[in-house]
Amino acid sequence: MQSKENWIITADRFRFHDIELLKLSPNKRRKLVGKEISMIFQNPLSCLDPSRKIGKQLIQNIPNWTFKNKWWKWFGWKKRRAIELLHRVGIKDHRDIMASYPNELTEGEGQKVMIAMAVANQPRLLIADEPTNTLESTTALQVFRLLSSMNQNQGTTILLTSNDIKSISEWCDQISVLYCGQNTESAPTEILIESPHHPYTQALINAVPDFTQPLGFKTKLGTLEGTAPILEQMPIGCRLGPRCPFAQKKCMEKPRRLKIKQHEFSCHYPINLREKNFKEKTTATPFILNCKGNE
Repeated sequence: MQSKENWIITADRFRFHDIELLKLSPNKRRKLVGKEISMIFQNPLSCLDPSRKIGKQLIQNIPNWTFKNKWWKWFGWKKRRAIELLHRVGIKDHRDIMASYPNELTEGEGQKVMIAMAVANQPRLLIADEPTNTLESTTALQVFRLLSSMNQNQGTTILLTSNDIKSISEWCDQISVLYCGQNTESAPTEILIESPHHPYTQALINAVPDFTQPLGFKTKLGTLEGTAPILEQMPIGCRLGPRCPFAQKKCMEKPRRLKIKQHEFSCHYPINLREKNFKEKTTATPFILNCKGNE
């Protein structure tokens, strides 16, 4: 299906809160997405208007329908709301920020402004692409608490994208691990961290240094050999195959999606599994491994 908006839709269903988006006109779809969905971009300074001050951009981004007060408090409420949003994302000196142009901000300040704009319309779905990538640890914790508060108090669903699996595990209920566009594994957070079934998930966990134990001199971090492939030359079958330490000839075929209770994964030779609990529907014999840390 080729839409009038220069994008190709290959899905047969595209639903958001029981609304079939494929059946909506482009104008209605754009209106729904603009009201119900927000996004925090990874590179915020490139998403801001360089010709307008931050204050005007933030105020313009606050919709009228979010006003929940008495009518006589209408005057100037957007400016007060903008200041409140900046304070919530960790900006104390709001006057200088609101009077600045995007090129006058640091990457961290730009990220905070982008987060404030994203949460201004109180969306039902917030897509956060590395929201704390350029922030210091204390501010990152403040932002995660803000997102958690939106999820708990306002019912906002948050789709969080990150390369740091350990940091997001403290805030997410469900984690899906992707490698080169393939969904390799998906499970509730606690289950996935304690017993991952895909080698890539285990590699991500092992890559986080354990500071509870003394590190030896020139200790290397746990990493996979090789590099990620370029988009024009993706491997056939399992895309982790050329880098996977457990890969065999069968990995040249695309693995089926398997499920054990709430744990889904796509791997011919899953790890951290007991053979009696592994019920594979294919004819291949599972190659069972126990991969914990450096064992």
